[in-house]
Amino acid sequence: MGIKNGMLIYPGDPGVEITREKTIGAGSSANVSGYCMGSHTGTHIDPPFHFFPDGKTADLLPLDALIGPARVIEAPGAEIDGNFLAGALTGGAVRVLFKTGNSRFCEAPDFHKDFAHLTPDGAEYLARLGVRLVGIDYLSIEKFHSADHAVHRLFLGNGVVVVEGLNLSDVEPGDYTLACLPLKVIGGDGAPARAVLIKE
Repeated sequence: MGIKNGMLIYPGDPGVEITREKTIGAGSSANVSGYCMGSHTGTHIDPPFHFFPDGKTADLLPLDALIGPARVIEAPGAEIDGNFLAGALTGGAVRVLFKTGNSRFCEAPDFHKDFAHLTPDGAEYLARLGVRLVGIDYLSIEKFHSADHAVHRLFLGNGVVVVEGLNLSDVEPGDYTLACLPLKVIGGDGAPARAVLIKE
């Protein structure tokens, strides 16, 4: 997702403010901007510290979890559960990215509370398979205002990296190489990332 003023944010999170602090047009020797945004802005990763006080922070995530083979799965329903995954995820995968109906409004400024998401049993299914990274095309991987945050806690408690805010609107389902490197924010509970898919 492109980071810009007025962009989509999760309700309650800090907004984005990009200001031109110096400009060549005003006589400066270079253009310099100020960036102010939340740790979970746009395409970003959730490390264990997001939900666990003693969990790994953004700067301590293993890079080999963030780079390597990935499978993009198209999920047509509002909920991605274990039954769906049992039929859709064949042949195994280490990194799984879900393209859902969310893709049609991931660049819209207004937040949609009815976004497609994983269910706790879907998260359990992926964790049992040994998946190391799970991503989705909206700003949260689980149901809006989940009471217990079971999906996040299950993934992050088992060392599964969560990637949210992916833009998969022009991506076809299939196998790719993923490179998703977050900003190295020391002690970060999350960090914006640049994610790319490479088709072999």
